[in-house]
Amino acid sequence: MNERLREALLRSGLSIAYVADRAGVEPKTVERWITKGRIPYPRHRHTIASLLQEPEKYLWPDSVSAERRVEVSESEVITVYPHRNDIPSDLWRRLLASATERLDILVLAGLFLAEEPEFTKAVKKRTSEGLKVRMMFGRPTAPEADKRSAEERLASGTVGARISNALALVRHLGDIDGVELRYHDTTLYNSIFRFDDEMIVNMHAYGLPGAHAPAMHLRKLPAGDLFDTYMTSFEHVWANATEDEDGADGTNRLLP
Repeated sequence: MNERLREALLRSGLSIAYVADRAGVEPKTVERWITKGRIPYPRHRHTIASLLQEPEKYLWPDSVSAERRVEVSESEVITVYPHRNDIPSDLWRRLLASATERLDILVLAGLFLAEEPEFTKAVKKRTSEGLKVRMMFGRPTAPEADKRSAEERLASGTVGARISNALALVRHLGDIDGVELRYHDTTLYNSIFRFDDEMIVNMHAYGLPGAHAPAMHLRKLPAGDLFDTYMTSFEHVWANATEDEDGADGTNRLLP
């Protein structure tokens, strides 16, 4: 029994007959994929994964070799920028405008994005159309913020002040239906900006501000690992972040 495929079908509400029709096979073939754990041909796996909005390697873990996953992950990389501030502003605007399902943001301060007038406008507009938004900012008073200031050779409190400035611009978005805003205390390795199946990853380099560190533009592929690796990292931080900016309630607080 392929429990992952069975559960994904139930969750999606799609019938076996519908899936069979879209895949171009008999319903009994789909039943065998579920009940007997048969692995479909690649073209059918791609169709099913797209219909169910699940990674191919999740539905059929043994169907993709390690070598193939590496090849696909390389294809997930659209562009690598030597510095985040080399990313064209048109790309940010296009990603914001095209996101229809999920917008996930993990930053320490993200002041460059918060200061962009189109950002708050896009969030308000897209959430009214069904977009789900999750945003995480560093807690301004967290020791990690001061540590980052020291690592970047900045005056004490500089990063905390940047976070506070960014929050002053975006905090009100947390009151919008469809927007969740949380605060984290992590030592941030990467800033993550997920727009549906595209993502910008800003890889932080010790001693350098995020704007001067490299960034990647990724696009999710069914058999790839790279996009999902960064989303797993996002989910770990999200699970331990709090809705209280001061962290006074201690809910889900990271251990020191």
